[in-house]
Amino acid sequence: MSTTIDGSGIDAVLQKAVDDGAVPHVAAIAADADGVFYEGAAGVHLGEGGPVPVSTTTQFRIMSMTKMVATTVALQQVERGELDLAAPVAEYVKEFDDLQVLDGFDGDTPRLRAPRSRATVRHLLTHTSGLSYWFWNADIVKYEQVTGLPNVVPGDMAAFRAPLVADPGTRFEYGINTDWLGRVVEAVAGTTLDVVIKEGVTGPLGMDDTMFALDDARQANKTPVHVKGEDGTWASAGNLLPDDPQWWAGGHGMHSTPRDYIRFERALLRGGELDGVRILRPETVDAAFSDQLDGVPMPTEIATADPAITDTLKLGEGWTWGYGLLLNTRDIPGARRAWTGAWAGLLNTHFFIDRTSGVCASIYTNSLPFITEHEAWKLYQDFEGALYAAL
Repeated sequence: MSTTIDGSGIDAVLQKAVDDGAVPHVAAIAADADGVFYEGAAGVHLGEGGPVPVSTTTQFRIMSMTKMVATTVALQQVERGELDLAAPVAEYVKEFDDLQVLDGFDGDTPRLRAPRSRATVRHLLTHTSGLSYWFWNADIVKYEQVTGLPNVVPGDMAAFRAPLVADPGTRFEYGINTDWLGRVVEAVAGTTLDVVIKEGVTGPLGMDDTMFALDDARQANKTPVHVKGEDGTWASAGNLLPDDPQWWAGGHGMHSTPRDYIRFERALLRGGELDGVRILRPETVDAAFSDQLDGVPMPTEIATADPAITDTLKLGEGWTWGYGLLLNTRDIPGARRAWTGAWAGLLNTHFFIDRTSGVCASIYTNSLPFITEHEAWKLYQDFEGALYAAL
């Protein structure tokens, strides 16, 4: 029997964030092993037909919440003996060996050198390959400016020519690792990532609203991306993600609804199984929720290199990375317990799976910039505090 709570405190947190202008809208959901016990929403999205109230059935771009789904299908290949995490990435996608390390610039000329070791598939899962993202690395910002190389969001294959910014295995650098992992998965499967995810995760779990390319009916139910004007009011910035990319982005390309994605969260909460369907073995899930950084330190702060896109990520001490998941190594008072697995999407979606407390939850808006300290980031924390207070 599922948990029963008084959700009024959570409702109030959501409504206050919208009333204060911290977010344009928000939908949130929470569940335990037996089912969903909280759903709530506040605010509207500014679709083409005018303002539309959001709900837990609204289509959101989940951006980097895609990563754990793509990681899951890679781990399924590992379980079947098809994929070796210790193998060099280039054994599956040979172009990876063409990548060099960016060691800075002479004026506007990038200084590039060969990496001192070969990145493995495991490095991709743990963001220790040396690959980065422009919004948290100023050298990648400059590299894209001086070379004209696109970032990964427009869906151009040229984005895979981006250099490393560190030698593989030497530091945690959040980056386009899971986009490369998606290409590895495709090489192993002999088909495209959308097919692999449909067959391995979304199909078996009945997640019919979770996909890369939306059909017309689901497009009509999708929120645009929202940005704040100088007067402090929210406005639509349109689609941002292309509907017809050259490749399916394992790092950021999926759409989902809160009601759909919570099924994936519940499957992980339950050790890899939901409604009699198993997507991962329990020991694989345990590994995903364990420290996989091999002694590489997790940064306590990642400074923004593009303030229009994201704020600085301020984690503090006591965090590490598993497979596709950020993990807190200590209990957080009044909130998640130690070894909760979590991550977020660039347009301010966020999920966490607390296996000790037996709950999982997620919260959604589609807005920029990401994790603004007194806005979206505060809302995440206020939502989590209100949820645990209600349990």
